[in-house]
Amino acid sequence: MAAETFVFNIADNLLGKLGSLAFQEACLVWGVESDLERLEKTLSTVKAVLLDAEEQQFHNQELTVWLGNLREVFYDAQDVLDEFECEALRRQDVETRGSTTRKVRRFFSSSNSLVFRTKMGHQIKDIRARLDEVAADRAKFHLSERSENRHVVRGREMSYSFVHASDVIGREQDKENIVQLLMHPAHGHQNVSVISVVGIGGLGKTALAKLVFNDARVVEHFELKYWSNCKYAFEIGLDGKKFLLVLDDVWNEDREKWIELRNLLIGGDSGSKILVTTRSPTVASMMGTVSPYNLGGLPHKECMSLFVKCAFDEGQESRHPNLVEIGDEIVKKCKGVPLAVKSLGSLLYSKLDERDWLFVKDNDMWKLNKKEGDILSALQLSYNQMPSSLKQCFTYFSLYPKDHEYLSLEMVQIWMAHDLLQSRNENQESEDIGNRYIDELYSRSFLEDYVDFGHYHVFKIHDLAHDLALSIAQKSLFEGIQGYTCLQVLVFENCGGLISLFPNLKCLTTLKVLGIVNCGKLDLIEGEDNQEEFTMSLRGVVFSELPKLVALLQLIKWSSRTLQFVRIINCPNLTVLPDVAAESRIA
Repeated sequence: MAAETFVFNIADNLLGKLGSLAFQEACLVWGVESDLERLEKTLSTVKAVLLDAEEQQFHNQELTVWLGNLREVFYDAQDVLDEFECEALRRQDVETRGSTTRKVRRFFSSSNSLVFRTKMGHQIKDIRARLDEVAADRAKFHLSERSENRHVVRGREMSYSFVHASDVIGREQDKENIVQLLMHPAHGHQNVSVISVVGIGGLGKTALAKLVFNDARVVEHFELKYWSNCKYAFEIGLDGKKFLLVLDDVWNEDREKWIELRNLLIGGDSGSKILVTTRSPTVASMMGTVSPYNLGGLPHKECMSLFVKCAFDEGQESRHPNLVEIGDEIVKKCKGVPLAVKSLGSLLYSKLDERDWLFVKDNDMWKLNKKEGDILSALQLSYNQMPSSLKQCFTYFSLYPKDHEYLSLEMVQIWMAHDLLQSRNENQESEDIGNRYIDELYSRSFLEDYVDFGHYHVFKIHDLAHDLALSIAQKSLFEGIQGYTCLQVLVFENCGGLISLFPNLKCLTTLKVLGIVNCGKLDLIEGEDNQEEFTMSLRGVVFSELPKLVALLQLIKWSSRTLQFVRIINCPNLTVLPDVAAESRIA
């Protein structure tokens, strides 16, 4: 979902401000109530169709642009209303504490009531004219009026970092297979064997590894057991002891670093094992000393059991066979991925209206799911049904790296500082609202390893949910960049979370120099096939430390007549240069 997801939320905040009693009284004092009433009327009309617009923008680039234009007007309106509030506070301060001298000095200042009224009157008229112009275009999109779904999914029983066997459905045989691999004697002269469990995100590799890690036979077999998501935690005494080390969610495909790590661990006793979980077949084959264990999707029967467990209270499904039938079709779309099943089951919990279930089954989001095993569409569906204020809070998880351990106190304070916590109950404390948001995100299966310490919680965010938060945040970044129509130099450096640059790079028609340095996750080819020819004329390009760069971009070809230099450093997987390079003036 693009950053325009939040246009609805901005409009809601603006209307809340305009409707407050204190603000209306201030408008009467300055004589601008008529202009603000018309602004409020247009804003209300536009807000009514924003939820539909946000959903349809996936299939309509023109609608995305329209939402972006609305967002810019809303931000300017927000600035004007903030200035009103500041002026009201200044007047109140002077009337309460100010001396006669201060009042005289204030009369001749730029904030004098007459001057202020004139200035703000012009600004409000300008905002209203711009909003009317943009709002007039909504008719051509045939948008429907919709109200926000504030449905809150149920809270789940909070669990600790270990996994109860009863909570993991359909993985009994996989668990048994991996336990047997761990118990098997070492091959050849190697003291330490490496077993890789590989599979797409959301299959439950981590949950399976935890089941194995805590199995009684494994506990008895190994003298030392160690679980790690970080390679820097290996300074432990392993010499002469039979150990089990679990490396969860490994992404690094640098063989030299793996060899360096392996050399630190060869001192273990014969029969020591390293269990690796990864989404990358390259990592699995590089690290494993035996054939990788390929984790497949759950069978449909087990997926349905998991879905029913999340979507209904125990025994309730028998009273709603029509919903179970629709649920069966939804589960088929999840392609055997437990995280997708859990997310959508939790989304539909307590919803007994058949239309809600059909909305999920027939949603256009599934059409975007073109990559085999890609479950972001399912998570996106769950995200789309969040209240708008919760959506904004969710994106703030992207500010932290994957596998970060979050503290609820810290996250709630950040949300409070950015004025993201909203409640219809004015007497409710912001901290309580923030904790409710965290509970709801957990109930939607976005959070994991949730530990309740009473007055605060510690948790992590699932790596696929982190990918979703990053994609939303990055959309916001690039939709902001596209407004810089005179930008000539653009450099991304050390952006470890950056995944893709397209589609909005094409908007920078004056760009002359593009530099991308040390962005390990960046896939420059992602989305490029869907772009028309760029109109920019690059003169210089620098690509450095980009492991996912396998071919030069089309924009290099389209800029072949203007390019003066291309510098490529430490991009080990780049093997092919475009034919146009030989014909251009690239130095």
